Amino acid sequence: MLTPAAVKAAQPQTRAYKLFDLRGLFLFVAPSGLRSWRWKYRRAGKEKLVTLGQYPAMSLPEARAARDAARERVGAGVGPAAARASSAPIETFAQLARGWHAHQVPRWSAVHAADVLASLERDAFPALGELPIGTIDAPTILAVLNQMEGRGRLTTAKRMRQRLSAIFRYGMVKRLCTDDPAAILARMMMPARPARQHPALLTIEECKQLLVDADSTPARALVRLASRFLALTAVRLDAVRGMRWGEIEDLDGAEPIWRVPAARMKLALVKKDDDRFDHVVPLSGAAMQVLQAVRVQNGYDAQSPAPADQLVFSRGAAPIGEGAIRHLYIDAGYGGRHVPHGWRASFSTILNELLPAERAAIDRALAHTPKDKVEAAYNRAEQMARRRALFDRWAALLEA
Repeated sequence: MLTPAAVKAAQPQTRAYKLFDLRGLFLFVAPSGLRSWRWKYRRAGKEKLVTLGQYPAMSLPEARAARDAARERVGAGVGPAAARASSAPIETFAQLARGWHAHQVPRWSAVHAADVLASLERDAFPALGELPIGTIDAPTILAVLNQMEGRGRLTTAKRMRQRLSAIFRYGMVKRLCTDDPAAILARMMMPARPARQHPALLTIEECKQLLVDADSTPARALVRLASRFLALTAVRLDAVRGMRWGEIEDLDGAEPIWRVPAARMKLALVKKDDDRFDHVVPLSGAAMQVLQAVRVQNGYDAQSPAPADQLVFSRGAAPIGEGAIRHLYIDAGYGGRHVPHGWRASFSTILNELLPAERAAIDRALAHTPKDKVEAAYNRAEQMARRRALFDRWAALLEA
């Protein structure tokens, strides 16, 4: 429980931190020196957060009163964040960024939307979140980006500058700010390192051992299962993270498939929801065993099936972390030797060596499209039987 003296003594540090009071109330202290009262609560099983006001303009007793009022609104079925947003104009960067994010969400996949918001909350909000929009200038933003570059996250810093610029442009269109201070920083960013191939294990013996070693780590069971499913299907990581039960067809039948929506594939599509370009993955028996283990773990069965829109590999309402499987491989001793995306190279290299006549089918199994754009558009022969045989062979090699 906080005291007025403890709140007054809270000083900024190099990283943001929190001082907790009671019933979800806490003081957030940013490196910039701004201190704000925030309240964490749960609604419909989901954790939510609302900013109540800034200290010292709002004292500790006033913050507690604001929290209690917000609790009453939640009890009455009204979200405090929504109520506050409707009664107060957008003033801070965090409010502007969340407005931009909400505007963009319909254009993005759920996984990408979650990743964008997480990156802002992790790297931008601690320093910029509570700042009034009109006080943020280019040097302030550059300091945030330089901190990211100092941690070696050069590509991520470039992406963050682009997102910050998009946020301010959104604010200009909405007449909430007058300029885009992130726009002029593009040439001041450190150049990204040359692109490197994703580290990958290229022998079946190494791949099998990785799965064994990963299963021996103390990582969460769901992350280990996601890792094995990723290995067995050789899809991109975001496809697994965003996978929903409704995408699986013939779940309990003889020839189950996973239909990955085109929106989550790395494709340039005219229409985002054009299901002609969905990637169809035949599921081997080993892959189905993984899904059955997930169903059991989450309490689903034939009498109580998983909702179609429920994520398969999730932590609550969000997908497993973007770096969860990569950290699993590091903990298993494979850092720098294999990454989640590396399973695609493993699948291609090993099967092409064993089955050189199946190169075209292997490429299609990886969702590689022909270079000829006309052929890519009109030659839609799926060769499903050959692709199912490939995934069955791959599963047999990994599980032997």
